Amino acid sequence: MTAVQSFDVAILGAGLAGRLSAWQLVRAGARVALIERGGPDGSGSAAHVAAAMLAPLAESAIAERRIVDLGIASVDLWRSWLQELPERVFFQEDGTLVVWHARDRAEVSLFTSRMRAVAPPELVQDRLRALDGNGVGQVEPALAGRFTQGLLLQGEGQLDNRGAMRALLACAIEHGMHCVWEAGEIDAVALPGMGIHAGVVLDCRGLGAREAWTDATDAQRAALPGLRGLRGEVVRVHAPDVKLQRPVRLLHPRYPIYIAPKPNDLYVIGATEIESEDDSPMSVRSALELLSAAHSLHPAFGEARVLELNVQRRPTRPDHLPAIRVDQPSRVVRVNGLYRHGWLIAPAVTEAACQVVRALLDGDPAAHAVPSSLRWPGMIAPVHEPASLARGGFPDAGGGLLH
Repeated sequence: MTAVQSFDVAILGAGLAGRLSAWQLVRAGARVALIERGGPDGSGSAAHVAAAMLAPLAESAIAERRIVDLGIASVDLWRSWLQELPERVFFQEDGTLVVWHARDRAEVSLFTSRMRAVAPPELVQDRLRALDGNGVGQVEPALAGRFTQGLLLQGEGQLDNRGAMRALLACAIEHGMHCVWEAGEIDAVALPGMGIHAGVVLDCRGLGAREAWTDATDAQRAALPGLRGLRGEVVRVHAPDVKLQRPVRLLHPRYPIYIAPKPNDLYVIGATEIESEDDSPMSVRSALELLSAAHSLHPAFGEARVLELNVQRRPTRPDHLPAIRVDQPSRVVRVNGLYRHGWLIAPAVTEAACQVVRALLDGDPAAHAVPSSLRWPGMIAPVHEPASLARGGFPDAGGGLLH
């Protein structure tokens, strides 16, 4: 017979959202169990392969205003939270440099017009700086003489995604979090059979929770999933001769890329996204396009050593916005839809989810109406799920969250 362990919160999924939520809740005094289908390295999560750029203004060229606002709030949280981790994590706010080859200058007006249409005007006014060729060289000496114009998006940043994942997990474990690794495909209903008894279940499984996020209410809409995967492709290289100091975005009509320098001469090179559920290895064409674009930015990438060719599917809702669903009768909270913006918006999204969890633990009869529901209208919504998707009706773990 499986021994029963009681917790305030059981978190499903140890990707970025799961680890950030666990870290916040366990430090607030909650008894937390983190259950993950894979191992502690997080290699199965989209966050593991991402560039982890914190660039709300740059993302405004391809995202909605909600993403920009969440990003601005999240960068402030990252700045504060990373200082509270006992393990130092690489973090910088030296801006994003945007450049383009002369033949692609038509992309610049599209990029800037989208930014101005979406981002807060004061953010554009404060952070957007046009550069001539000399200015590009002063901001990024490694690119001196290579581009005649550029844009500096000041105040934007990045961090070391894998270092942050390790540090968040280590800190949460140090505060007493219980972990279950290699659990396989699990959901809230499976927890009693695992001997886990929780007052609230927080589901952060990404695409693993696809069934629970189906938006269809009748047979006609059943073909429209609430979640789908969007393929992202990322290359990691070691390029000691390049010496970029900040993330660089290269505008191009077909394959715009970003290049994020990490510690120890590592660079993460990626594109935006591919509308595909395919998670097979990267194609030769994709690898050539990414690496050729990087080589066109700086010829020293031609001597770089390719360390990883990564493919991952990002969980995406039809509106490309994150959402938090609260099933109060079953005491299940679901967080999903971080899309390509995971590292940019996860702190603000998980902070809101943890407010909901705390309200449920404290017996709030309207737990979905936490302060974040006013700050981020529409992101948090009450639902009543079918019993097959809910927690199974086992009793609460008892006790409230310590404040």
